[in-house]
Amino acid sequence: MDLGLTAKTALVAASSKGLGKAIATELIKEGVRVAICGRNQNDLQRTREELEALAGSEVIAFQTDLSLESERLALVDDVLRHFGKIDILVTNTGGPPPGTFESFDHSDWQDAFELLMGSATTLIRQVLPGMKSQQWGRIIMVSSVAVMQPVDKLILSNAVRSSLLGLMKSLANELGEFNITVNNVMPGYTRTDRLSQLIEKNPEIKAVVDEIPLGRFGKPEEFAAAVTFLASQRASYITGASLAIDGGWIKGI
Repeated sequence: MDLGLTAKTALVAASSKGLGKAIATELIKEGVRVAICGRNQNDLQRTREELEALAGSEVIAFQTDLSLESERLALVDDVLRHFGKIDILVTNTGGPPPGTFESFDHSDWQDAFELLMGSATTLIRQVLPGMKSQQWGRIIMVSSVAVMQPVDKLILSNAVRSSLLGLMKSLANELGEFNITVNNVMPGYTRTDRLSQLIEKNPEIKAVVDEIPLGRFGKPEEFAAAVTFLASQRASYITGASLAIDGGWIKGI
């Protein structure tokens, strides 16, 4: 299937490792020119070199702390200066720390909101003028299955990520006339460094595999394939949707 992505440009946030890296990898394989970012320069450089070795398109990389608005603004400016446009935006961040409600104070909640919601709104605001001008765009938000079925001891993520659903649906309604689609993807338990960290702090998570109908944790490339489809020309009539890539873990209808 030709996804119609050759020569498109994408900014994939938090993409030096984990799900973001998997998304960037899949997009490059489809001929997309990709900008990646991350906080750790060593991880970022290593990922850039790996992606450049693929038979695909151009890769640029920027060291960025997505929790800081100034760095988010600089990131988009730098990508636009290099590529001239951003056709596809994938908003993504690492997760806030695990814990229960009484583990956190007001500043922890502010930090989580700035990381998860603040990063998404800043990046989207900066790419919209170009997408509107060209009458084409794809905005894909990476949230979590926790927005549909809360995960124990992840209260910051459960609560704040849920606000992304309201943002996504509202933007889909506002931007449809400009041929800009806005969708949300909800990764389930996927074998990333993040999952390994959570298991280390809470070994009981290993038992979750018994609750997954497919009987295993997901692979990053499986998640990335779904995101890449939503970014493509083939997904031109899908907007305002939330897609769970979770092996059937969410129990609700």
